[in-house]
Amino acid sequence: MAQWGVVSVRPHLAYSLLYGDGIQATLGQPVTTAIQTFSPGVLFGIGNHWSLDYTPTWTVYSSSAFRDTLDHSASLSGKAGYGDWTFGFSQSFVSASPVLVETGQQTKEDVYITSLTATGSIDQHTFLDLALTQNIRLADAFTSSHEWSTSDFLRYAFSTQLDGSIGFDTGYVDVSAGPNMIYIRPELRVSWKPTNKVSLSVQGGGEHRQFESGGIGAMNSPVYGATLQYQPVETTTLTLGANRDVSPSYFAGQVTRSTGWSAGFQQRLLQEFYFNANYERGTTSYAATQNNVDSGREDRNYEVTARLSTTLLRRGTVAILYQLSHNSSNTALYGFSSRQIGLELGYRF
Repeated sequence: MAQWGVVSVRPHLAYSLLYGDGIQATLGQPVTTAIQTFSPGVLFGIGNHWSLDYTPTWTVYSSSAFRDTLDHSASLSGKAGYGDWTFGFSQSFVSASPVLVETGQQTKEDVYITSLTATGSIDQHTFLDLALTQNIRLADAFTSSHEWSTSDFLRYAFSTQLDGSIGFDTGYVDVSAGPNMIYIRPELRVSWKPTNKVSLSVQGGGEHRQFESGGIGAMNSPVYGATLQYQPVETTTLTLGANRDVSPSYFAGQVTRSTGWSAGFQQRLLQEFYFNANYERGTTSYAATQNNVDSGREDRNYEVTARLSTTLLRRGTVAILYQLSHNSSNTALYGFSSRQIGLELGYRF
């Protein structure tokens, strides 16, 4: 780390080598390939309130079916207080070409997310949590979207262990192909930590989504999210999660409805090693947003990951990992099964 006045500089490096089969280079064509990534980055700390990180990533495939890429990731975040209010700002940018389950192939996209947040206290127990967000997704050969949303919640702290919020999210989505859409999501949120070993976060409500000219009638969907964490001892953590959400699809005139759950296990071994295992299962259904679109695709997927890591040279990490992914679809060519094993190395200066 280097320090110049109020600016700190922390370089970081990461390298990974993965070998996998069943990876879809193009729709319906699973391929076996080795994947190497090299990510040198730098994190700038600016005073006590701001940080800026930039990381380029070179990705090289052994199979010529994939495009080698140079991806970019950058984020700026900061916060400041004024009276009874705390304000936050974040800006992130990612340019990447991941292999997506939804498109069934390597997909180039640029994503820009800008967020403004404000939290203010009305009295000792009552708070306002506000946010404005812009999410821009520019996808090559698929539907791009510009989304603007606001989140407005009234939160009450019943105690240091329990608080609840009521409010809504609302937004407007401008898509490059298909009808634009407006949505509102009234929700309740509860955060509870009855003991130091158990914590629970739950949010739930409904979404009402309307579509502009050429679109179908209004779409109503339940939405929710939940996370339960249990830490019986210092070295062991168990987590359970569930979610249901609606979002614009990469395909013209469609949205996706995603429902899923997950379970995780983390264990420290022999004081030096860390083992993580996760299981995720979900369903994604595709719904038409305009009358002349023939939809009805439904995917069912699961993923198992296991990772064993340890520290290296005090500031470094080394890990071995295994991942099994499976997707079955009622639409031809979108189903696949993939296994990946790999090695990860990282170092922070």
